[in-house]
Amino acid sequence: MNTDKLSKTQLFKGIALFTPGGDLIYCIDPSKQGRWHLQLCAALQEILDLSEPPHFLVPCYTATVDHWLDPRTKQVRTFAEAYPAVLRHQAVLNAIFGTGDLAWQAAPWVDGLCDRMVLTTYRSSFPQLWEDHDLIVRLDAESTQKYHQVVTKTQSFQLKTQAYVLRLFVAGHSANTERILHNLHELLERSLGQPYTLKVVDVLTNPEQAEIDQVSATPTLVKVWPHPIRRLVGDLDQAEKILQMLGAQEKL
Repeated sequence: MNTDKLSKTQLFKGIALFTPGGDLIYCIDPSKQGRWHLQLCAALQEILDLSEPPHFLVPCYTATVDHWLDPRTKQVRTFAEAYPAVLRHQAVLNAIFGTGDLAWQAAPWVDGLCDRMVLTTYRSSFPQLWEDHDLIVRLDAESTQKYHQVVTKTQSFQLKTQAYVLRLFVAGHSANTERILHNLHELLERSLGQPYTLKVVDVLTNPEQAEIDQVSATPTLVKVWPHPIRRLVGDLDQAEKILQMLGAQEKL
């Protein structure tokens, strides 16, 4: 390779974090300064509406790649490794990192840290991680200047995805709730055209979440992502209003 023609994008570090269900969030860092694991976990928490960042996925469900310039040969070299649980996703990794048909190395197994039985114990608390939402998200490295040890807000991150994160707030289980959910699901499947997650929140059993999302009446549909956050209160029977809030159009 001619080193005189090297661009910044050819020298970078990349980190990918998978879920057990196959969703993916990753970062490409040309500055090669950050490690980004906690940012990926925090962003995944927001997108999938998790109770806390899924730090237990690191390192078991991660893959890393490093394009670096060998000072001796002046050639760009690549080091890429993935943990055994995600080695089967090599084609996806090569696609997002532009590494062609690269064969990824298996990362050293960490005894006591990546025990499948231990990881499965999280499934009841984080069921979204075991579901496949067809989600591939890129976290922009340039949107955060410093690497913080604790990340509490992910709104400042520039998440490059067309996936929708929606919450439907209801009061108890009723025939009306079932009707609203059924009609909403049909509308989203027919009209969105992008992956989405829809979480139903019962304000009677989860008032804290209603307070966080500033919901004071039911039913209320909240679009958490993409920003800006939007709310539609009351009448959820009019498809036009829902699609207007989501920024989508009815497909005939």
